[in-house]
Amino acid sequence: MKLGTFTVALGDLPFEEACRFLAERGVQMVEIGCGGFPGKAHCDGAELLADERKRAAFLETLDKYHLEISALSSHGNMVHPNPKVAQHFEEDFTNAILLAEKLKVPVVNTFSGCPGGSREDVTPNWVTCPWPDDFSEILEYQWNEVLVPYWKEKAAFAEAHGVSKIALELHPGFCVYNTKTLLRLRREVGPQIGANFDPSHLIWQGMDPGVSIRELGKEGAIFHFHAKDTGIDAVNTAMNGVLDTTHYGEELERSWIFRTVGYGHGEDYWKNIISQLRMVGYDYAISIEHEDGLMSGKEGLEKAIRFLQNVLIHEDRGAMYWA
Repeated sequence: MKLGTFTVALGDLPFEEACRFLAERGVQMVEIGCGGFPGKAHCDGAELLADERKRAAFLETLDKYHLEISALSSHGNMVHPNPKVAQHFEEDFTNAILLAEKLKVPVVNTFSGCPGGSREDVTPNWVTCPWPDDFSEILEYQWNEVLVPYWKEKAAFAEAHGVSKIALELHPGFCVYNTKTLLRLRREVGPQIGANFDPSHLIWQGMDPGVSIRELGKEGAIFHFHAKDTGIDAVNTAMNGVLDTTHYGEELERSWIFRTVGYGHGEDYWKNIISQLRMVGYDYAISIEHEDGLMSGKEGLEKAIRFLQNVLIHEDRGAMYWA
């Protein structure tokens, strides 16, 4: 495994300064946003595709600081029912795939997306229960008429351009948000679909990330990993449950908030997650994603780096001399 970081948290720094900051602290891989929600602070896909010299300079900077790219990330909703919104995300995602081909990056991260509830809708409709029957009918429409056809076409496009791993973040608000929905899309579309596994979104839903890792790992469906934690407020959760629409900035009122690793759960919890990843054969980036509203991006990354350096398993396991 290699220690990585999603560079979005350092988006206020020029790319070279961000690389220097991370390399000096022992980071080995970087996940780089190149469109969609992560923005383009460090990587504009269209710009780098159009200019070979800029691509070369981009790679030279990474090489200078001995950093590898774990993934290009263009998280968005390419099946948004508003065509203009969908097109914006689609262009960024397509450029991310094409740039990954040029840079020889094996993984592109994104969301599954969420369509509207019908052809007439102009906003997404995320369904959380099967009844009244309207909701089950919405799911039939979303999956059979929009989601599966879109991803079959996009997976084929990615494969044709040398990208065999599209890693979807399991994220509520989108159609793929848990173990079951990720595996459903993978089985209906193909093995190019896998997970950008982020425990933080599973934790607040009441899932056990270790159990999900084992299930997805059986199919080799974990392509990338986000190191991000969640803190649960027991009182607010007991009162209101976990489906919380309170703004992320109102921490005292929320049922849960995102935390830097180690601030939601301790070392034993994260050592178990890393061990489960090792058991299912995942040996790639552990990419820190900072979304902790209680600390700055720099401080959050520094704390996460120090925490994970004592948790990650870096070397091959070797022979069991005692067995």
